Parts: sequence; C-alpha cells; structure tokens
Amino acid sequence: MTTRRTHTSLAASAMAVAAIASVGLVAVGGPASATGDEARTTPASATGTATAASTPSVIPGGDGLRWADCPASVKPGPGQRCATLSVPLDHGDPTGPRVDIAVSRLASVRPEARRGTLLVIAGGPGSSGVQRLSQKGAALAKETGGAYDLVAFDPRGVGGSTKARCGLADEDRWMVTLRSWPAADGSIGSNVERARRIAEACGRNGGAMLRSLTTANQVRDMEVLRQALGESKVSAWANSYGTYVAARYAQQYPDRTDRWVLDSSADPDPRRLAYGWLADMAKGAEDRFPDFAAWASHPDREAEGLRLADGPGEVRALVVGLAARLDREPRATSVPGALLTGAVLRQALQSALYSDAAFPGFARLVGQALDPKALPVLPPELTGAMPDEAAAITVGVVCNDVDWPRSVPAYARAVAADRARHPLTGGMPVNITPCAFWKGGAVEKPVRLTDDGPSNILMIQNLRDPSTPYSSGLRMRQALGDRARMVSVDRGGHGSYLVGAGGTGNACGDRTVTRFLLTGERPDADVRC
Repeated sequence: MTTRRTHTSLAASAMAVAAIASVGLVAVGGPASATGDEARTTPASATGTATAASTPSVIPGGDGLRWADCPASVKPGPGQRCATLSVPLDHGDPTGPRVDIAVSRLASVRPEARRGTLLVIAGGPGSSGVQRLSQKGAALAKETGGAYDLVAFDPRGVGGSTKARCGLADEDRWMVTLRSWPAADGSIGSNVERARRIAEACGRNGGAMLRSLTTANQVRDMEVLRQALGESKVSAWANSYGTYVAARYAQQYPDRTDRWVLDSSADPDPRRLAYGWLADMAKGAEDRFPDFAAWASHPDREAEGLRLADGPGEVRALVVGLAARLDREPRATSVPGALLTGAVLRQALQSALYSDAAFPGFARLVGQALDPKALPVLPPELTGAMPDEAAAITVGVVCNDVDWPRSVPAYARAVAADRARHPLTGGMPVNITPCAFWKGGAVEKPVRLTDDGPSNILMIQNLRDPSTPYSSGLRMRQALGDRARMVSVDRGGHGSYLVGAGGTGNACGDRTVTRFLLTGERPDADVRC
C-alpha cells in the first residue's frame, strides 16, 4: 500500500482548537487563561509564604455578591453578570491581605423551575471559569431548563482574579519550552537548565501570591463563594483538573454538595498527583491517535485534500517519521522566528487530539510540512510566548500541590524509555519540570480521597481521552467508591458532556448527566454509552 501525501500549499488557517489542551505544564484542562482583566489590586501582592488553613474564613456579616455588567474581555452571553469576591490570601489569617476572585452568573429565567445553583468548575490548572460560562452557559441553561443559576469563577491567579507573576523571560514562556520537550536527540540538558531557571525566577519574584496557588486554597475559596451566594448546598459540573478540585471539595465539605458531576477525571492518588497526570498524557495520546488515523486515511478526506495515507497504520508511520525528520531539519513557518520542529509537531498533535474539530487543522499542517514549497501555518498558541501571569498559574499549582521527583538522572532514564515506548509524545510527559527545583516544595500535604460522604456523584469519561485517559478516570472512580456512578462514553476527545457546546461525548452520555442534574436520578450501576 502506498502512502498518499498532501503536496498542495494550503491557505493559512488556524487549527480549530476551541477545546484543546491547556497551554500549561500539566494538560488536564482547557486553555489556560491568557486574557481577561488585570488583577484588581489589593494588598495580596505582599511577599512571604501563605500558611495552611483547614477551613475558610466566614464572610463578615454574610455579605453577598454585587452583580454588575461583565467586562468586555469576558465576552459575556445574554444575561451573564459579573461580580468580585474578596477572600483571604491566607485562610489561616482572615484579617490579613486579601485577593479578588472574579465570579460570573447566568441566573435562571424560570423561577418556578429553579432548584439551586450549579457551579461550573473549569480545568487547567489555569483555565477561566468565567470564560467557560461565557462559552457554554447558554447551552447548559437550555439543557437544564432553567433549573439552576449557573455560577463560575476564575481561580486565584487566573483571568479577572488577582494574579501572580514569576518574571520569566519570553523564551521560557512558549508552550514548547514551558512544556519540557526533549532535544531532537532525546537529551534533556536544556530542559534541566530551563526548569531550574523558571523555578528560581518564581521563587525570587512570586512571593506569597504564587505560593497561595494551590488546589486546597481553590477549595477554600469555593466554600467562601458558596457562603456569599447564600446557598446551603450547591451542585457542580467540573471538567478535567476541575474534577480533582470538585472531588476535594466534596470530601472536605460533603454536606454542602447537592448533585456533583465530574467530567474527564484524572488519577487522584496523592502519590501520582501532577507528575502522574503529566505522565498519563503518553497513554492518552496512544489511546486517542487511532481516531485521527482512521479519519485521516478515510476516502472522504481525498476530496478535501486531507487524506494522509491509505490506512491508519500508514498515518501513524507518516506522523512519527515526519516528527523525526523535523527533529533533524526544522522548517521555517509563516511566522518569522517560529520554526516547525519535531517537538512543535508533536505538541500540535497533542492539542489536536482533544477534539475531532481540530483534526483538519493538524492534517493541513502535516500536508504543509510534507510540501517543500509550502510555508507551514502553525496554530496561534504555538507562535509566541504566553503572558507571564499565565505561566505562573500553570506551574504554580502543580508545583505547590505536591513534591515532585528531583533526580535528574532518573528523569533522563524515564525520557529515554518513554521515547521508545510512546513516540507520539517523544518523552515530554515524563521529562523534568520546574517542580523538580521548586523552592519550598509542597505547601501542604496531599489529601487521599475516600468514599466517605453522600452518594451524589456522577462521573462521565470518554474511552479515548488524550489528556485524562480512561484508565485514570477509573482510578478516580475506585477512590470514590459508593459515592459515585460512572458513565463510560465510547468516544474520543477531552470533555465529554454537552455535545452541543463543544463536548466530545454522545447523546446517551448527555441524557444521563442531564437527567441526574434535573431529577437526581443516577444509574443503579456504572453504565456504558
């Protein structure tokens, strides 16, 4: 069977990446927020180390939220309003410096149908809940028939909330440098130098604000938000990394949870937090790539100029071989100074695997890379540096949450083994990160999730998820025990629920989740859709 290659120079177009990977260190969520209001300045920029607290401070006098028009940067949908929630920088010091949390609400327009508030919890770390509500709020409100006020927030460090900064150089804030893609020969020397440099800059410039970026503090901030909303209980739809936040909240405040949906979960084992999530991306890419290979070899692609080969196996060989060639001979692109290397191609692939909608863009990029006369067009997120505050949140949470391995030789061995085992991801998922040199290590001891608490959790997980593999979702399911039921969806992509608004699941999965949110009814046992 001969390999078909696309040799035509294709028109410039960005990949359809509305639901692709986080641009951060650990890809367990949606795009890290690179836009939004600047921090509403408070004394929260004070330096020092934020200390732990077991419970958040109660809002004095039970003050609620003052809703107003959203900033234009939010791109709010009809009826969406915004507010600011003030929380302590350190919940152990409620009278000390404070930070602002950006909050947004889409109120129910059917008072007779309203049963409460549903929190929309974004992934990341680094994704904006306020932006997620702008993108999905109308569809979610329609799906749930006005049963909820829909409320989302930007975690501290994100979007319109108070931000931290590390003061990183531009070259350390590109996606393919902030993520540790090994050198073309598999060596990690430059990754080690960059990881140390980033960690030192964050330690020098981040202060107490950076050290306050933890899952535990996001959970505490959520509890203050619940109080401010005046709700005795809240429901939730959490996505990706947000499922870990939501699961932690459900463990710490079980009596404050109503109907809890975890969409695309990662492994919550405290021995595998963050480091294990990143490593899982290699397995996720292998699970998901056959979907792209089948699509890119289908005869229907011929008329579109996107058919890469006659069969799925040939598509894999083509992509792996092209990445190896670009390792040796990078290509110039349509953006001066932005080269198409093997690492950039692999990163573009990893991003494209998040949604079928991104397949055409990646196929075009492959076709352009194969055409010696073409000037490849990279997706926008691979053509420049992300803002410093976005880089700070993406490294801050995962490095503050848990102590990472520190042995450089062990990372080098892991990369060599993983490159051989998983050529699609080239060793990046197990490579060294700034967390190996993080000043102060973990802020608090990681928490082990248990099955203690009400049985009011519904999980939904695609079978072929490139970021939070199905096997990782099963480990969250095991940890929650009788508290949860799981809907396994025979689809590929990340973020399953709400197909009409970019979800990658199917109608069966959507019906099951919506039924639960509307009636509280869950399957008697785990089901497959």
